[in-house]
Amino acid sequence: MGLDDKIENKAQEATGKVKQNVGEATDDKDLQAEGTADEKSANIKQAGEKIKDVFKK
Repeated sequence: MGLDDKIENKAQEATGKVKQNVGEATDDKDLQAEGTADEKSANIKQAGEKIKDVFKK
């Protein structure tokens, strides 16, 4: 778990935000919910990475 995972998580978070915004703009509740789920999932993964980094030091 390194830099690649962190980049992947940030990309997933960004994609989630885009989906969420497009869902809001088009009134597509499913897309909006999918974006929210993607963003939350990425945030959880990032928190896990931060915990791992703390224990590596």
